[in-house]
Amino acid sequence: MEGPITIHTDGACSGNPGPGGWGAIVQVESHVRELGGGSPQTTNNRMELLAAIEALRSVADQPDLVEIITDSTYLISGITRWLSGWKRKGWTRIDGEAVVNRDLWEALDRLAARPIHWTHVRGHQGHQGNSRCDEIAVAFSHGKTPALYDGPVSDYSVDLSAPIASTGPSPKKRRSGNKKAGWYMSLLNGKLEKHLTWAECQNRVIHQPALFKKVSTVEEETLLLKKWGLS
Repeated sequence: MEGPITIHTDGACSGNPGPGGWGAIVQVESHVRELGGGSPQTTNNRMELLAAIEALRSVADQPDLVEIITDSTYLISGITRWLSGWKRKGWTRIDGEAVVNRDLWEALDRLAARPIHWTHVRGHQGHQGNSRCDEIAVAFSHGKTPALYDGPVSDYSVDLSAPIASTGPSPKKRRSGNKKAGWYMSLLNGKLEKHLTWAECQNRVIHQPALFKKVSTVEEETLLLKKWGLS
């Protein structure tokens, strides 16, 4: 499930609604680029969505697997759980109300028609990628334009290699260089499947808002299913 593109995103807003900003870090192999922007009147959720949208736009011409790391459960739950239902119901929620931020969800839906692994981290817990995105987003929300890095990862001051403790609705990506035998689990539209190879898993999840992860033991599978709420 290793892919060459890793994206960190975050959004910020003062007042909510109020002036807001977004930040993203895009790593493609050995190159890192920081992105960011702001809006004078917005919400935190819109900034979370816009961070993911702009980051994905920046790599739209590259078909590789993408991992998006975010502290927004709204973003992850929306793209992996709620979006398909919203579209079936004509962009209305289960209570019959119109989906908020539909314009951004539609834009993200188009950009997410590729293999994407969504990983959740707790905000403000010392994860350097998340913290740097927050710095960028907050600066733009205050009307400032921070210096944005664009260059080799070897010269980047932010450690993007630190292990990620996944706590949300999407499991973390394995970062160990020791590859272990195992199998892949995928969850799409509420249906769970097991795959013996990554190719089988990829054929199912590609262009779909699915959850997927490689496991190496029955214990890992059991823990994963608990995370996905299937135990």
